[in-house]
Amino acid sequence: MPHIQEWSISRLMSTAARMLEHNWNRQLQSLGLTHAGVMALDVISREGSLTQAQTAHKVGVQAQTMGKTLTRLEAHGHIARQRSTMDRRSYLLVMTDKGRDALAKATAIEEELAGTGVLNHGELREALEQVIRDLSDTDTMPLTVVNETMESLPLESRWVAEDVASRRMDDPTPSAESLPSDVPAS
Repeated sequence: MPHIQEWSISRLMSTAARMLEHNWNRQLQSLGLTHAGVMALDVISREGSLTQAQTAHKVGVQAQTMGKTLTRLEAHGHIARQRSTMDRRSYLLVMTDKGRDALAKATAIEEELAGTGVLNHGELREALEQVIRDLSDTDTMPLTVVNETMESLPLESRWVAEDVASRRMDDPTPSAESLPSDVPAS
């Protein structure tokens, strides 16, 4: 790649994310899954039976967008739709045994792609989490999705994130002296 060392950090992150997702999707094809399908399966697995709208909200996409993904998951036998006993007009999405198996295999593929090298590095993870938190205040991602993500972090990670965020609120353009010693000044 020509002049990659001259690229901005945002361009590097975007390119790396696209390449990682492309490779992951290519490997997921054999399971009848995509990245979006894995996200939906993960939510349904953690939350139990959900409606299409609830699943979309938890993933952070529109219900119509989620509909295509869920149709594909149902066609491959990863989920089933069951009529709700509370509201006979709606359906609940439930994970099948095939879906649980596919999610486990997809998770293994993801871990293999990430490896144990730089993609598993704590400081990189914290930095990427901070980018997501920072950009969640824009219209690119609903704040509720980011808040739910924060709630799922280990307590120590939340403390670090909240400490960094509170410092940014106090002084949006900190000097090098006000940053912790392990955070480079921008």
